[in-house]
Amino acid sequence: MPSRVPSLRMLRSFFTDGSLDSLGTSEDARSKRHSTSDLSDVPFSAVRKEGWLHCKQILTKKGKAEDREDMLAWIKVIRENSKAEGEDPGFASQALINKKLNDYRKVSPAGAKPDSSPKGSRGLGIRAEFLKQTGTSVPRSPRQDAAVTKDESGTQKAPWGINIMKKNKKSAPRAFGVRLEDCQPAPDNKNVPLIVEACCKVVEDRGLEYMGIYRVPGNNAVVSSLQEQLNKGATEINLQDERWQDLNVISSLLKSFFRKLPEPLFTDDKYNDFIEANRIEDASERMRTLRKLIRDLPGHYYETLKFLVGHLKTIADHSEKNKMEPRNLALVFGPTLVRTSEDNMTDMVTHMPDRYKIVETLIQHSDWFFSDKEDKGEKVSPIPLG
Repeated sequence: MPSRVPSLRMLRSFFTDGSLDSLGTSEDARSKRHSTSDLSDVPFSAVRKEGWLHCKQILTKKGKAEDREDMLAWIKVIRENSKAEGEDPGFASQALINKKLNDYRKVSPAGAKPDSSPKGSRGLGIRAEFLKQTGTSVPRSPRQDAAVTKDESGTQKAPWGINIMKKNKKSAPRAFGVRLEDCQPAPDNKNVPLIVEACCKVVEDRGLEYMGIYRVPGNNAVVSSLQEQLNKGATEINLQDERWQDLNVISSLLKSFFRKLPEPLFTDDKYNDFIEANRIEDASERMRTLRKLIRDLPGHYYETLKFLVGHLKTIADHSEKNKMEPRNLALVFGPTLVRTSEDNMTDMVTHMPDRYKIVETLIQHSDWFFSDKEDKGEKVSPIPLG
């Protein structure tokens, strides 16, 4: 409730003929000096009980609203007392209030700064702030009303905490274009990607005697379709899907997986070591060095390479029918497996023979390279002369 309560006569003149502007300057000075203290002891209940004339002597000392807060107080009292005394509602109608608000803006000092106190929101004007205080809703356009109605009539939203939990829910791992450790793992070997195990299983079940397996490309559209499906985070693969029936599509899918790895299977930091090891002239030293480098690979990379080389060895064992000897398989997989993440043309040309030879050697002697006899303390097989 405002501390300064205007008189009824004064309110009428303020909203009708603007006669308040004619009050003497001496009256204004006197009002500024003591009006606040004089009115601080006059409760609103006393004003309503005794009538407006009871307080007229003090209230008429004010000529016009001093500031924004004062203005809001005047308007609020107008509304309340027009209802309390049963006066004509038109007396405090919105049109008259708007008129006096405009007059108030015109008489405001030229360089005055807007009220920045924390008492009200900065973005609200006098009219909007007053309507907020008195509980009157701000008029809205039909479009805004329709939007509100639509929102209220829709399905009730879940509590915000639940929505946040849903948004933060961890999505299933992608299959292509991510590091090996971030791929969906196979159920039987957590260090081998599910996509690698599935592709190798399909080929071994139905393609061991398929001529030119891994050499004949599959349909690009179907391969891309499977990639998109797997990248959506599929935790299981339906091998009965007709797209999984084409051996050329599945073999191309496997090659595409290794080609899109951001960190190649032989890793960037060991790539040059593998190339140098392959060029060692002494055969025994060359094999020992290659084996040591393979054993030093990170867990996911070692296990995946072991799984893949074992699969390629199985394919090569049926080369009489499929015509894919270790050399032919090395021509297909060498450039895909033995590379850097930023492969350049110079490396591709100068290192191509080394890439072929490394993969061919691994396929030919996979049992020796990936034997765990040494880890178990058993006697290691003699070094093969690769």
